[in-house]
Amino acid sequence: MPLHTGKGRTVSTAIANIIDYVENPQKTDGGRLIFGYMCDSKTADIEFSLAKKQYINLTGRQRGSDDVIAYHLRQSFLPGEITPDEANQVGQELAMKLTKGNNAFIVCTHIDKHHVHNHIIFNSVNLDCTRKFRNFWNSTWAVRRMNDKICLEHGLSIIENPKLSRGSYGTWIGDEKVLSFHEQLRRAIDTALEEKPRDFSDFLQRLEAYGIEVNTDRTNLRLRVKGQTRFTRCNSLKGDYTEQAIRERIEGVHIVAPRVLTNKPTVPMVGLLIDIDTAIRAGKGPGYERWAKVFNLKQLSRAVLYLKDHGDMSYEDLKKRTDESVARFNELSGMIKNLELQMTDNAELQKQIVNYVKTREAYAEYRKSGYSKKYRAQHESEIMIHQAAKKYFDRLSLTKLPPVKSLREQYAELLAQKRKAYVEYKQAREEMKELYNVKSNVSQLLNIDARNDMSIQNSQSESR
Repeated sequence: MPLHTGKGRTVSTAIANIIDYVENPQKTDGGRLIFGYMCDSKTADIEFSLAKKQYINLTGRQRGSDDVIAYHLRQSFLPGEITPDEANQVGQELAMKLTKGNNAFIVCTHIDKHHVHNHIIFNSVNLDCTRKFRNFWNSTWAVRRMNDKICLEHGLSIIENPKLSRGSYGTWIGDEKVLSFHEQLRRAIDTALEEKPRDFSDFLQRLEAYGIEVNTDRTNLRLRVKGQTRFTRCNSLKGDYTEQAIRERIEGVHIVAPRVLTNKPTVPMVGLLIDIDTAIRAGKGPGYERWAKVFNLKQLSRAVLYLKDHGDMSYEDLKKRTDESVARFNELSGMIKNLELQMTDNAELQKQIVNYVKTREAYAEYRKSGYSKKYRAQHESEIMIHQAAKKYFDRLSLTKLPPVKSLREQYAELLAQKRKAYVEYKQAREEMKELYNVKSNVSQLLNIDARNDMSIQNSQSESR
């Protein structure tokens, strides 16, 4: 969305209005979820405005109230699919890909709604203030393609067949048609069968581990999903989902072509057992106790299935694999933090070099004027930015400034390394969480003292 100056507003007030909204501390976790590239998020409106002035001075091009001063993108994610920090990272990647690193931008992640979403504001003027971003025809399509590619790389959902909507952004979130109970059962059956159960009994155990209630008291197998009041006879699902068809699919006699699904159910992660005695002492009633017992049985069942699926793993093997998972997670976490630190230093140096070059002429005139107070009052912002850049170079003991082009190439390389490490980091984090939960549940089942697992628990809490 192009942002215009509009009537009755200056460039700086027009930019400040939108930036003040997207940087709202109540929406961005106290400002923690704000990222600035080649600009300081606290002074982005001033820096954008200064770049606009420099562009006019260098090119002589100036428009009226319809002039585009910045661009605004909004990027929403499905509820529960992504953490705010991950969303901010995805927003940075989209902004960097769209601008090719040639325009300053800020990414603000909002968490005040049921869905996490990003607001991306990037300057219409490029970093050397000689050109403006070209908002080409049908750019919305190109932005969507960029966004889809990045989201798929991160394992996130995309809108498969987007349709033009005149409603507000994000109306597709939560509006998807709710699956029927029969369809939920069919998808759960497909998921359980994909894991190649040994026999029909093993298949039923896997269904229960996925939250499907199984009843074999009568002649016909009956199933029930969460929220369903009455059981569904398996044979009423018809076709490839009758009890006989399922048995034949397990034996390999009945072959079914895979169905194309847009929202395939995920396998639930093993959860930690509930301390029922403590909960009862805290005032929980009989209903909660019954629910907690069923919940604990399901988690133990999932833990046992996990061990079976990984080669009938022994407790010692489980402990060793958990330790290895924690070590790998910590290694990747440290690597990403180091890369982020290098990227921050690189971006700050780029910003200071650009600021120094843009304000060099104004500061030279200030010196020629004999440091005139009148001239300083007229060019206060340029002079302060120039002096701040000079102090920054002095702190780094820089005698010769590196080319901005080489710094951008270095930044792109660091970003590529971080993206690669981040994919492994997400996988390692999920594996560590599940291994910890499985080990904790097995420890309680075998009555093993788990006090030595404190280091694992601390690492898991950091990942959260």
